[in-house]
Amino acid sequence: MVAVYSLALLTTGCASYNARDIKPTGIQIAQVEIPETELLDVGVVVFSSPEMTEEDAEDKGTNNRVRQSEGHFIPCHLRNTLQQSSQWGAVRVLPETGASHDVVVNGEILESNGKTLVINVTVTDATGRQWFEQAYEARATGENYRDNIPWQKDAFQDLYNTISNEMAAYREMLTPEEILEIRRVSQLKFARDFAPDAYGDYLVENEDGALQPKRLPADGDPMMQRLMTIREREYMFVDTLNQYYDGFYASMWTAYENWRKLDLTERLAREEVENSALIRKVGGVLLVAAAIALEVYGGSSSSNILEGLLLLSGGQVFMSGLNISKQADMHAAAIQELSESFGADMEPIILDIQGQTHELTGTAQEQYRQWRGLLKEIYLRETGIVPPDVVPEDTGEAPPS
Repeated sequence: MVAVYSLALLTTGCASYNARDIKPTGIQIAQVEIPETELLDVGVVVFSSPEMTEEDAEDKGTNNRVRQSEGHFIPCHLRNTLQQSSQWGAVRVLPETGASHDVVVNGEILESNGKTLVINVTVTDATGRQWFEQAYEARATGENYRDNIPWQKDAFQDLYNTISNEMAAYREMLTPEEILEIRRVSQLKFARDFAPDAYGDYLVENEDGALQPKRLPADGDPMMQRLMTIREREYMFVDTLNQYYDGFYASMWTAYENWRKLDLTERLAREEVENSALIRKVGGVLLVAAAIALEVYGGSSSSNILEGLLLLSGGQVFMSGLNISKQADMHAAAIQELSESFGADMEPIILDIQGQTHELTGTAQEQYRQWRGLLKEIYLRETGIVPPDVVPEDTGEAPPS
């Protein structure tokens, strides 16, 4: 029974994510300038993470507010890495998936602390074609926290470089015609979103389920030109939003870097303590078991003396293991206390549009939706189109008889 008990203690393991292990990887930078007509704009959506219960959070040494903050930090750093590669057009962090970008990166944080980062990444282009979906797992040591630089080098930089390189490798497999089609579909999706009556039938699905143009607007189409101007306004707002993300990233960098370094130290110390406690506990149990065996099968005075010594030493070793486990709990509490210092609320954004002031409030996602609503209002005013679900304002005049 003792052997079974000790084996159960020794075989307690961690969750497996079936993720690819990341090796040391340098970033692949474009060796020649890519023509503007072949550049694809990339949107990196704020990462999600599974909601954790209080018990799960305590076990992981983190909390939901930390994960929320990391959901902004990681996309920002991935965006910076993609920009450094010189393989893309504009690269922006998005509060949610929209219809404006040629390529969209979605991610989920599966595990994140000072020692391990596991994320699942899906890359899709505007046609709906999935480039790839992959879980990545990177592990850090103290060396990975040397000479890190905001915007450029992170403790898990090899993971970011790997994603960037794999995205570039897929893009390189596309022909110029395929890249042009992605760009056209992206434009038509935006037009369809704002003017479904006019552009709702411009896109069709092919046999693979990907979108492709059924027909194209005429050159110089004034409605399309107006919509592309609206699209540029959306980009301007997203750029404003990215300034907020950048500010959050910059203010978070030092504290987050220190937290992760200390988290790594605490985890390594805790593992050492827990391993030591396990050995002591198992050793104590075995010594107590030996004393009990002597009680059952012994009987001599020498056996009684040995029994007492075994019980005493076994009990001391077992209590020593419990005390060390308490130290491990203190390490976990320290990590949790550091984690509680994170979490950020989106501040309101004040915008001046055509002489009118608008305040966008709520989360970044809510503000983004409010902004798109304003853009549609602008489009309707400029075109004079009033959709069926919009009730005209009361002018005070009597309706015609």
